[in-house]
Amino acid sequence: MVNRAVLAHQLFTGISQRHLACLIEELAQPWQAGLEGRRHAARGGARRRAAGAGARHQLVFVDRLVATLIHLRHDLPHAMLGLLLGVDPSTITRAITEVRMLLAERGCAVPDRPGLRLRTLTDVF
Repeated sequence: MVNRAVLAHQLFTGISQRHLACLIEELAQPWQAGLEGRRHAARGGARRRAAGAGARHQLVFVDRLVATLIHLRHDLPHAMLGLLLGVDPSTITRAITEVRMLLAERGCAVPDRPGLRLRTLTDVF
């Protein structure tokens, strides 16, 4: 498993640490709200345990965002990202799916081409 701070470096993600911090701040709350909404729907109602009880995420939101950015920038396979982060590739697949939806809702765009939205790897470059 690689040091997760190294994976968040601009060489891997393609964005500066300041921009990454802004993305984290902007997207963490909608991700948490979506997660709670999916859990509420799966349970069929309010939570039965106190907040904080139960299993922990193998990947916190920051790791999910970083994995998604690396995947979009370098097109690394989910199995390789899973190996780097020490989780199963299916965890990476779910994380990338969740975060890509958040990025799409945000309307991520290329700085010098404001009308272009990031939908494919070629759009990233």
